[in-house]
Amino acid sequence: MLLAAIAYLLICLCLFFWQNRIIFLPSGEIERRPDALELSYEDIWLSVLSGQGKLEKVHGWWIPASEPTNKVLLYLHGNGGNISCNVGAAARFQQTGFSVLLIDYRGYGRSQGHFPTELEIYRDALAAWDYLIEQRQVKAEDIFIYGHSLGAAVGLELAIAKPTAAGVIMENAFTSIKAIAENRALYRIFPLNLILTQRFDNLSKLEHLQIPLFVVYGLLDRTVPPKMGEMLYQKAKVPKKRLIVPDAGHNDVGAVAGQAYEEALETFIDLARRNQQQKIETL
Repeated sequence: MLLAAIAYLLICLCLFFWQNRIIFLPSGEIERRPDALELSYEDIWLSVLSGQGKLEKVHGWWIPASEPTNKVLLYLHGNGGNISCNVGAAARFQQTGFSVLLIDYRGYGRSQGHFPTELEIYRDALAAWDYLIEQRQVKAEDIFIYGHSLGAAVGLELAIAKPTAAGVIMENAFTSIKAIAENRALYRIFPLNLILTQRFDNLSKLEHLQIPLFVVYGLLDRTVPPKMGEMLYQKAKVPKKRLIVPDAGHNDVGAVAGQAYEEALETFIDLARRNQQQKIETL
């Protein structure tokens, strides 16, 4: 019993100090670039500070729309791989008229740094926002924030911080890291409230959201329970839309939904524009 208790405490300590190595699964391998899909693009580099005050560089790709547009999508990917794994999804947004900025969090792809933390990837997203505003001269009201899975948590944090954005898209989003852990038997035996420092608590943050929300999820998702997407949608008190894709899993919603995704996205864009106009009229 004593050995079991010691082992349990050691595991708790490991989870406390190294949980970011479980949550974040970065890859440095660039699988394909946008030109593989005949998309023009630019490499961009953003300066960010680490928690120790060290200056690091975050890498991204700017994919301009094929025709002049005032719609820009800030693309925030999930916890695995890097931006090269998301080129196909980004291309679908580009084909619907967006210019797209994808970034790799520090430690992912060509970005500098090691395993990031929750606060650090929030800073990475903020640096991408500042890049769009300051260097690309994009108006805040023309920026749509998109996040997939863990990226949806990053996108929500940014959307709350930037209430002048056009809207936020949360695809296959979870309610919180704690809820994800509790959904897996392996982690239920641990005192998660005490251990977790990387919380990504989307559900509690939604009350602070002020811009339109588009929730998208697949019913065959085995990574994030679909009920979490529905909980997020129901909790939001802003203009909102959802798209439920019955035959989609965690990483293939756009590909499976096809035209239905594009139509739902256009409806959401119209909703966001109407919301902006209403704000102007009430000033």
